[in-house]
Amino acid sequence: MPVTPALDSLMPLAQQTADTGLRGVAAFSARLAYAFLCLTLCWGVLTATGWVRNVTGRKALRSGHVALATLALAFGVVHAFSFLFLTSDAFTVVQLTVPFNGLARHSFGIIGLELMFAVALTAGLQRYTAYRRWLWVHRLAYPAVALTALHSFFGAIANGHLALLWLGGITLLVPTVTLAVLRFLPARVLERIGLVEELV
Repeated sequence: MPVTPALDSLMPLAQQTADTGLRGVAAFSARLAYAFLCLTLCWGVLTATGWVRNVTGRKALRSGHVALATLALAFGVVHAFSFLFLTSDAFTVVQLTVPFNGLARHSFGIIGLELMFAVALTAGLQRYTAYRRWLWVHRLAYPAVALTALHSFFGAIANGHLALLWLGGITLLVPTVTLAVLRFLPARVLERIGLVEELV
């Protein structure tokens, strides 16, 4: 059936509107993924160190960590796969899954998301592997957060949203980095600065 000239002139407008909506979904899901990623790392540090053990039991703390991680992964996947459905400048599956196949900022996001998947998969295999091996893989979450923060930063620059959006990004990143650094400080340093009490 031939398309009338009036309908034909509306097609690019419909495609533009669909792309604008998809880009909005991609941006919103990216922001949610970033927020849940930062919260996941913070909650994981607090759970691993026992700094919030008095709030609730260890099982509830771990469940909260798993829930936040699941939300971060889900929104990260929605963000990535939104770009498959664009009508102009659409990404291919290879561009979304193979790093260093395009811009560096995209590679940061791809590697970060893939590291998060590796961490999530090995979390389910914890009881079947040695604790030290599992812990080594689980600590890949730290570089994953760093890479996705770089992806977010360079994405905000490329899209012209740095002034508007990065304030929220830094607000979430500062406590995340602070807790990550505190996580790896020796206990005597934490005692010296008064963050933990010496056990007598």
